[in-house]
Amino acid sequence: MRTKGLAGAEVFLRVLFEMQVERIFASPGSEWAPVWEFLANPDLNSKPLYLSSRHEEIAVAMASGYAKASGRLPAVMLHTTVGALHGSMALRGALHENIPMVVFAGESIAFGEGEGPDPGGHWLSQLADVGGPARLVERCVKWSFAVNTPVILPATIERACQLAMTSPKGPVFVSLPLEFLTAAVPRDAAARAVYPEPPAADDGGLDKLVTMLLEARHPVIVTQACGRSVAAAERLVELAELLCIPVIEPRAAGYASFPRDHPLHAGFDAAPVLADADFVLVLEAKGPWHPPSANPKPGARVTVLSENPLRPELPYLGYQADLWLTGAVADALTRMLEKARKQVQPADPMRSARSRHWDARHREQRRTKEEEGLGCKDRKPLDQHWVLHALNEILPSDAIVVEETITHRSAIDRHLDRLKPGHFFSGAIGGLGTGLGTALGVKCAAAQSPVVLLIGDGSFNYNPVLAGLGFCQEFQMPIMIIILNNQGYLSQKLAIPLYYPEGWSTKTNTFVGTSIAPSPEYAALAQAFGIHGEKVEEPSEVHPALERGLKALGSGKAALIDMRLVSVS
Repeated sequence: MRTKGLAGAEVFLRVLFEMQVERIFASPGSEWAPVWEFLANPDLNSKPLYLSSRHEEIAVAMASGYAKASGRLPAVMLHTTVGALHGSMALRGALHENIPMVVFAGESIAFGEGEGPDPGGHWLSQLADVGGPARLVERCVKWSFAVNTPVILPATIERACQLAMTSPKGPVFVSLPLEFLTAAVPRDAAARAVYPEPPAADDGGLDKLVTMLLEARHPVIVTQACGRSVAAAERLVELAELLCIPVIEPRAAGYASFPRDHPLHAGFDAAPVLADADFVLVLEAKGPWHPPSANPKPGARVTVLSENPLRPELPYLGYQADLWLTGAVADALTRMLEKARKQVQPADPMRSARSRHWDARHREQRRTKEEEGLGCKDRKPLDQHWVLHALNEILPSDAIVVEETITHRSAIDRHLDRLKPGHFFSGAIGGLGTGLGTALGVKCAAAQSPVVLLIGDGSFNYNPVLAGLGFCQEFQMPIMIIILNNQGYLSQKLAIPLYYPEGWSTKTNTFVGTSIAPSPEYAALAQAFGIHGEKVEEPSEVHPALERGLKALGSGKAALIDMRLVSVS
């Protein structure tokens, strides 16, 4: 690829495009003026689409949502050291979730002393840190590097893209000096830069795994992120049906990995199912049970299959397994299916008994869930179970749900049982503030699908809301935001009696720091951005409000529905 003699900013765009990067999610920063100049050049066709998000955390979160929904590699542009720090919480989340993105921050290395552009005195006095932005965020990304000469600029961008997409995938960070963006690049890029193939699980190990599955009387599969790949999720369904194995998705799974209305979906609490299991396949799950030492019953065998089984980003793992397999899950499940089909007995009474058991359990769970939702349809203030029951009834089959909640998550899992793989993504990983951006990134990847964000009012307050709503308005990204508004932080309140059951807080009913009061008029805020907004307090208005929100999406308008639930206080 010819890059010799071209300005660094033009090379930056051309190389990203050559590496199949179709979207740049960005926040403003004056050092990016050279890139903006070439983005404005109508003759430069080899460039990604640039989307300005008004805030660094929104930019990184959008890249995460886009990567989750599309499987493609996004780029991010941040404003030097301060922008990198703004985005670092979302970068940490992408690292822990193995979400690929290539992230760039600008910097100055000459501070006006050289022959290149003078960025101004504020760079040295306010924006510069020893080691630059790459050093500041290196613990939050997979790989971090500061380009130190224009000679290696094209190759570094190519390598950064390759590293981000190499298993285990993750965010990669590169800082680009303003001086190099304006200078001519003295060398051509590589003639062809390709992405490495994902690792394949050892065939002998898969033979052992299939044998253990066939020999087990009560096998169980636990997964949190198999749904990262829809193809892998489809193979998982085939394998579960072939061998009649229940599948658990532990709480806070980042994806829908197994159809929730399937009889073999064993719910979201691993403990009661694992109590009887004699074999457990941990499939792309880094927290299959808690604490890690609480293993299945004595004598039960465990196998871990993942692209990143030993999780080097975690300070402690503690899970014991009889077999650890590293490899791409979709490929591994395909090969396991081929092996199992050759060995499985057509009429196995043990599998038939398992099938009857899980069918009956599934029917009972559905009945209980239905009663739970309808049993509170007249309560005021609103009950979360009624709101989610209503949403499940009217949600279009092609809708995609993004979630950033804490105490509402269990109810979301229970009631939204029509969600299929590829139609649910979590927008939270430890820290709060990325749900809105994640939903917008999903919408960028799935423009034709209705995108619904379920978010607690506490989470909503952590998000850069003005930047997110502004992005909806500027780029015409209609998503429906449903605030599950209990006017506080219920998770914090619940922790106090857990640790101090006989303490002052419980005795005096004084829970400090848990309320968001008075609750803002969030719907009025939405209207300032031309977004459909309404507050819902009457149970009879839940269905109509949700329908009005979906209708707004159909007309190309975003919607914000403030559901007033029982207050934390």
